[in-house]
Amino acid sequence: MSRSPSPPASSLNSSGTSEVCSVDGDEATVYAPSSIGNVAVGYDVLGCIADVAGDRVTVRRIDEPTVRIAGIEGTVTDLPTALEQNTATAGLLRMIDDLGLDFGFEVYLQKGIPLGSGMGGSAASAVGSAVAANALLDDPLSIDRVFAYALIGEAVASGAIHPDNVAPCLYGGVVLTRSVDPPDVIHLPVPETVRCVLVHPDRTVATRDARARLPERLPYDDIVQQTAHIAAFVAGCYRGDVDLIGRSLRDFIVEPYRAELVPGFSSVKRAAIQAGALGCSLSGAGPACFAWARAGDADDVRTAMLDAFGDQDVPAEAWVVKTQTPGARLV
Repeated sequence: MSRSPSPPASSLNSSGTSEVCSVDGDEATVYAPSSIGNVAVGYDVLGCIADVAGDRVTVRRIDEPTVRIAGIEGTVTDLPTALEQNTATAGLLRMIDDLGLDFGFEVYLQKGIPLGSGMGGSAASAVGSAVAANALLDDPLSIDRVFAYALIGEAVASGAIHPDNVAPCLYGGVVLTRSVDPPDVIHLPVPETVRCVLVHPDRTVATRDARARLPERLPYDDIVQQTAHIAAFVAGCYRGDVDLIGRSLRDFIVEPYRAELVPGFSSVKRAAIQAGALGCSLSGAGPACFAWARAGDADDVRTAMLDAFGDQDVPAEAWVVKTQTPGARLV
């Protein structure tokens, strides 16, 4: 069966815009990388790629208009097998229904990102399956429409639709999502001299539990302060002003309520700042933590954060990565 070229997987070209790839045949495998949600200043709307691990999702086109799970292996294997409750399959069920497909998909999931790590593990599975399934459509969807189906999968894990991990995992780089319906995802041009330090302690935090920690109402002063900081952060990105980015990487509305979920977080944050970090906060719901730093300071920041966790007898691993790297892509 001949197919039109597919736009399932994104990457960033030199101008920072999304490019797409295509696939032929009845099977597609996609690598979906880890990511950082919120990036301190942008709760639920800002995300950053942090490609230190990833899920591989293989989707095969089948004759029946349904979804099947062929297997799950890797860092996590005890995932839900009910299709509506699995992040890799929930979006595909909606895709079949919305598009009136007379065929379906078989999904094989290789988990490379631990769940409950704060590294976008559920988002990666949702993005990987949506991108791979889209590659097998006779009339592939735009990347923005793929985004919508990935969000459905992510919502299964977190209990709410939020794009802060899905968007960077799909589009790559550092992205701000103004709207999910209709999709409006903006790529932010972070200076090349900035590095991201990601530290993953040997702990888990369920996203649902972390969201439950947040109050139903927030003081106006905190909201005003956070609004000013995210605006300044965006301005710093477009101006290439690293100092302004550093002054803006602060979380006044989420971190105060979640910090106690991560043993030693306050010490880790203090150590990162003393070592030269521009800012440090939880990665999404945690327990992973991240810091942004100038390239020349990044290794010192990484060491300081690891040592701080070590002082709390918490084993951890850490990486230094660039912020402007591609999102999900065909393997």
